[in-house]
Amino acid sequence: MAGKLYVVGTPIGNLGDMTYRAVETLSKVDFIAAEDTRVTQKLLSHFDIKKPLLSYHEHNRKQVGGGIVSRLLGGESCAVVTDAGMPCISDPGEDLVRLCAENGIPTEVVPGPSAAIAALAVSGLDTSKFVFEGFLSTSPSSRKDALEAVRNEERTLIFYEAPHKLEQTLSDLLKYLGDRKISICRELTKIHEEIIRTTLSEAVGIYGDENKPRGEYVLIVEGQKGERPAAEDIGEALEKVEALISKGMRGADACREIAKLSGFTKSELYSALLGRKG
Repeated sequence: MAGKLYVVGTPIGNLGDMTYRAVETLSKVDFIAAEDTRVTQKLLSHFDIKKPLLSYHEHNRKQVGGGIVSRLLGGESCAVVTDAGMPCISDPGEDLVRLCAENGIPTEVVPGPSAAIAALAVSGLDTSKFVFEGFLSTSPSSRKDALEAVRNEERTLIFYEAPHKLEQTLSDLLKYLGDRKISICRELTKIHEEIIRTTLSEAVGIYGDENKPRGEYVLIVEGQKGERPAAEDIGEALEKVEALISKGMRGADACREIAKLSGFTKSELYSALLGRKG
């Protein structure tokens, strides 16, 4: 008889958020598949749980996944965990669950905290409908395609971002989505938890040499509101901006004047102008 795979949520920062059921489940399974065994070992030690750990992450999932399935088919039980939060959400645990489904292995979820949902709840933005985009690609062209694809999305957008890419991401969000509300959530449930509710045009100026991004971020971005000009029309608007600049007007002032006529905001035009120069 096949064993069972348990998908177990763990705290995203505060160990006090660990559930009784999660502790019980991790204590009873035969082994645990963990994204980073060092991180999970600290969690297990805190709750005095002694179980064998198996490294299972993005770079070895194809090689290791089959072995886990074989052990489950042999009757063993396994819990899959990520470093923090719910496994299988922007996480290779998704593949393991799929393999279990294909092989008739039962799965059981033990819910836990999710950074995306926690950030959405305190964002102050619309929570009734939302789209989870996860991490944007590091490839400029793929990132551009992804943001243009959600440009007219009316539902609230959720992104994950690492500190070293945050400034570029905020600039790209402003450039491709235009100025709109954003909630920047950092280190949720941890000692240095921070929630900044602002606009994209203001957000791009928050960080710099004297205020370097630190920790992991969840970005909650307001969905598109009302009718907007077609994306390709911004090229025509920029031509008008550049025409004013050629006559001696400052770039910011030219963007302000054309914003009154084009339907694009000053920030959108200025970001696009900088992008064209770059």
